[in-house]
Amino acid sequence: MSEDGYVEKEYTRDSNYIPDRITAHGRDGWPVEPGRYRLIAARACPWANRSIIVRRLLGLEPVISMGLCGPTHDERSWTFDLDPGGRDPVLGYERLQEAYLARDPQYPKGITVPAIVDVPTKAVVTNDFAQITLDFSTEWTAYHRDGAPDLYPEKLRDEMDEVMQRVYAEVNNGVYRCGFSGSQRAYDMAYARLFTALDWLEDRLASQRYLMGDTITEADVRLFTTLARFDPVYHGHFKCNRQKLTEFPVLWAYARDLFQTPGFGDTIDFPQIKEHYYVVHKDINPTQIIPMGPDTSDWLTAHGREHLGGSPFGDGTPPGPVAAGEEVPADHGPGGIGHR
Repeated sequence: MSEDGYVEKEYTRDSNYIPDRITAHGRDGWPVEPGRYRLIAARACPWANRSIIVRRLLGLEPVISMGLCGPTHDERSWTFDLDPGGRDPVLGYERLQEAYLARDPQYPKGITVPAIVDVPTKAVVTNDFAQITLDFSTEWTAYHRDGAPDLYPEKLRDEMDEVMQRVYAEVNNGVYRCGFSGSQRAYDMAYARLFTALDWLEDRLASQRYLMGDTITEADVRLFTTLARFDPVYHGHFKCNRQKLTEFPVLWAYARDLFQTPGFGDTIDFPQIKEHYYVVHKDINPTQIIPMGPDTSDWLTAHGREHLGGSPFGDGTPPGPVAAGEEVPADHGPGGIGHR
């Protein structure tokens, strides 16, 4: 640790996002309007995966379209290489960078997913991933499906915000602090913080089915996207290897419970997840070889969490089938063997 108290070569995430919001009253100049906006995401990215899950749980597919980038990108930006001709069919772009430059030709920040694009102008509105999903829950209520869950209950918000902040700082971002540490000391401290938080979560979830009690909330969505990537990527690639997720009895059961809940596991593409991390992070994995394992078929095994009571959707209902054209390929789900 340096004399000023900061860990040398510690990874720090750039959190300088576009702060504009799409709201029911349009106070930032962006009013809620069905059909106007397009969510650009990538199944590989945990931050974007949150927005895919929340959009599906709330039933916003008919009013907010979605474009998906491929799992890899270069230093310029994510690309639409999954689409015919390598172009997003709505925006006509080859690169997400084009939507950022349409907003600001001198855009100086990172080109990140998720991003919400204004379709008429083809310009990015916001890439503030944490606020995007909260606004889906609170500003788009007029367009939620019948039976949609309340993912950000007003009576729980103070405690939820504290839980989500700890999950973000210690777990969601904690795995990255391990993986991108630039010194042994920075890594050792990041590793200790990560597993201290995972132990705290193991204890918290031992007596309640979900992070905030008997039903799913945004807090569960935020934790889930990291847990789904833990064994395939973070355990080895990011050196988060005190133990695997499958070796946490409570967290592993909790993760399977969520995975088997409509809206969660049906958004997970394991081959894309692995391809993204092992190919893009050439400084960590210079050969860009993508590991074959682990076996993901055990995500569908019984989890036994029903004994804790509760119900994922409370008095509501699960979402229906995945929207046409948005399905994860069958061989990219649990037990699938394809890399691409």
